[in-house]
Amino acid sequence: MAGAGRGPCPVQDMMDIEVKPKPPRPHWYERHIQPCVAELLGSALFIFIGCLSVVEDLGGTGRLQPALAHGLALGVTIAILGDISGGHFNPAVSLGVWLVGGLNMTMLIPYWLSQLCGGMIGAGLAKAVAPSERFGNASGGAFGGGITADEQIPGVLVGEIVMSSFLLLVVCMGAINGRTRTPLAPFCIGLTITANILAGGGVSGACMNPARAFGPALVANCWDYHWVYWVGPMVAALLVGVLVRLLMGDQATRLLLK
Repeated sequence: MAGAGRGPCPVQDMMDIEVKPKPPRPHWYERHIQPCVAELLGSALFIFIGCLSVVEDLGGTGRLQPALAHGLALGVTIAILGDISGGHFNPAVSLGVWLVGGLNMTMLIPYWLSQLCGGMIGAGLAKAVAPSERFGNASGGAFGGGITADEQIPGVLVGEIVMSSFLLLVVCMGAINGRTRTPLAPFCIGLTITANILAGGGVSGACMNPARAFGPALVANCWDYHWVYWVGPMVAALLVGVLVRLLMGDQATRLLLK
């Protein structure tokens, strides 16, 4: 009788609760191997189109042909492969995405290696299909040829940092940050590449991507001022990572509110 007035048994309540099965964890191949394959493939296709647009530019269109080719190729590649790997295709983008919490640290180095290998494959394919004379005249689409004196380096470096920062900000805010994320991110990223090349192609070449610089530099053996195209984008990734983490990110991203 003492227990007659008590409420329902807690154990019975627990048993009555419907237990919803957890979604199955993705296979290790989909978590580790497939993203790297996507980064390799996407980087190869993007850099192949990018290099070929420079090699085959006959001069009549100015910077318009490379700008459109790079922007369209990157936007389409992100749209079709982004759900697998995030669609980075750029070591600086991977660094920035990792800094804002969008990439596991264990995948950062594999992503970099995949992107650099993709750059070599893309540049090699461009060399295979382009006439050797045009390929040689354009240095295989490599960067650095426009720098003729050391006095140009500060301007080139600042240009790469600013343009890469613009690109990284669009990536982190448009594809990673929860409050500002948009399905139009691939389109926005491609347009950013196009705008940067149109505006800054005459300043630094508007590389913004160490893998894009490394592949054709290796294939064409053109290493003039190559370091600029690593330092600029990587510094930009650090700057944007700090900016998003401390100031621009939503509550889940900003370190100050964690």
